Formats: sequence, C-alpha cells, structure tokens
Amino acid sequence: MSNYTTATEFLLMGFSDIRELQILYSFLLFLIYSAGLMGNLLIVIITTFDRRLHTPMYFFLRNLSMVDACYLSITAPQASINSLVNNRIISVTGCAAQVFLVIFLAYVEFTLLTVMARDRYVAICQPLHYPVIMSPRVCLQMTLTCLLTGLVYAAFHTGYTFRLSFCHSNVVHQFFCDIPSLLRISCSDTFSNKLSLIVSELVIGAGCYAFIIASYVGIFSTVLKFPVKEDQKKAFSTCIPHISVVSLFIFSTCFVYLQPPSESASLEGIILSVFYTVIPPFLNPIIYSLRNKQIKDAITILMKRIIRNEKENKWKYVFDKYIRIK
Repeated sequence: MSNYTTATEFLLMGFSDIRELQILYSFLLFLIYSAGLMGNLLIVIITTFDRRLHTPMYFFLRNLSMVDACYLSITAPQASINSLVNNRIISVTGCAAQVFLVIFLAYVEFTLLTVMARDRYVAICQPLHYPVIMSPRVCLQMTLTCLLTGLVYAAFHTGYTFRLSFCHSNVVHQFFCDIPSLLRISCSDTFSNKLSLIVSELVIGAGCYAFIIASYVGIFSTVLKFPVKEDQKKAFSTCIPHISVVSLFIFSTCFVYLQPPSESASLEGIILSVFYTVIPPFLNPIIYSLRNKQIKDAITILMKRIIRNEKENKWKYVFDKYIRIK
C-alpha cells in the first residue's frame, strides 16, 4: 500500500520573492483590475439603458463585458491581495472552485468572441438577411448554448483533475490554480488528463479560432469592395484589434496548457498566464468602447444626464431650504 499523504491545501507561486516588487505587483494588479472592472461594468450599464444599443452586436458585447468582469475577478484580486500580504495559501476546495470558474469563464469568453465574429460577418456580408439570421431569439439561444456547454466543459475538466491524488508537493507553480500546474504535482497517472486537455484545445480552441479567422477573411474580402475608403478604414480599425486580442488569448492559453509540465513551472508560464486571464478582459472595454462612436456618444449622453440631474437636485435643495426659511 502506498504511504502517500494527500495535500489538504496548496501554496501558490508569487511573481517575486522581493518584498518591494511584491507590493509593486500588487498595486499594478489592483489598478488593472479596477480599470477593467469599471470599463466592463460601464459597457453593461450603457448597453442596458440606452435603447439605441439594443441590437445583436451590443447584446453580445454586454454579455462579453459581464463575463469579462467575472473572469477578471476570479484571479486578479486574490493575486493582488496575496502579493500584498505575502499569503499564498489556498484550500483544496478554493482551488477546485477557482479551476472551475477560470475554465468556465474562459470557455464562455472564447465562444462569445466566436459568436461575435459570426455576428459581424452576417452584418457586413449578408446585411439584407441580418435581422432574420441574428434575431433576438437566435442571439439568446447562442448565448445560452455558450453558457450551458461551458458548464459541462468546466465540470468535466475540474472533476477529472480533482479525482487525482496530490502528494508530490503542494506548491502550485502558478499565481492561481490551473490544471497544468496541478497535474505536475499529482502522484497519479495523468496521461488521460493531458490527452483530454490536448484534444479540448485542438477541437474547441483551434476550431473556434479557425471559425473566427474565416469570418474575418470573409469580412475583409467584402470590405475591400466598398467604394468609400473611409468605410474600409473604419471596418479594418474595428476588426484588427478584435483579432489581435483573440490571438493573444488563444496562443497564450495554448502555450501554457500544451507545454510539457517541466516548462509550465517557469516564470515565463506564469507571465503568459496573465495574457489570457487578465489582459483580454482588461483590453476588451478599450477596444469595443473607446473605438466605438455609438458607445462614446451614449457615455456622453449619460454623463450629461447625470450632471443635469445633479444640478437640478442642487437647485431643488436650495429652493426648499429658502422656502423653509421664509
């Protein structure tokens, strides 16, 4: 009988062992998290209350922003606090919950980006059929499909990982709990786990990415036929940043998940993990709002309305106070 002791808690890796750098990284993560969270919540508020933005494109953007806000909240705040107080311990239950949420939200984010590429393709290449193909019912069905399949996908990989025994070490070589780092410290046979990760990445990751690229190839071929150069420039400026973020997301994820375990423990792997857990949710509000005239106009109208209401409330308060004095 094996004389193994199964881990009851895990110890996460930090970005640095130098105290001054730990505080600096904590501050940077907090800034990125705060900016990303506020940007995503602002898009949710704007696209919810502005009736002009109740279209399929902004429906998917609102869902993406909600997913991004949650995705960013799974890893960044804890990593910031851990770095600040120099406490890197996480329970097995907490680790399992983090693995499940990271996989679920990453899956939903990537599939939503795929659906958004499809939406843009239909809008530009098949504009006459757009209201029928991307009807509200179809949009809702697509979103629910992303969520439900994401739950199944995350539950499978989380359950399949935590059936293993972890007895070689309790040190997870990552700033959050992820499957490759957990497989590295398992004393069970992990071949089937590694195989399922590779198959998942190739089928879902490569499949969705190929679909996105094919959609944008069709979009670009249509855009190049536009007679007005300004329309071409506008379309390219919108699509290229989208492709860049998607590429950053998929390639950094594949590098971390498909590398041999010995390389997953490197600082390079930890830094690359930031590029698929923190950077995309942080950049998406910038790409989809600051470069979008309708979103900027909606933000301006909202700010003017808030300022006007503040002024009206202020004058109402002064008037009521004057009446009471009289």
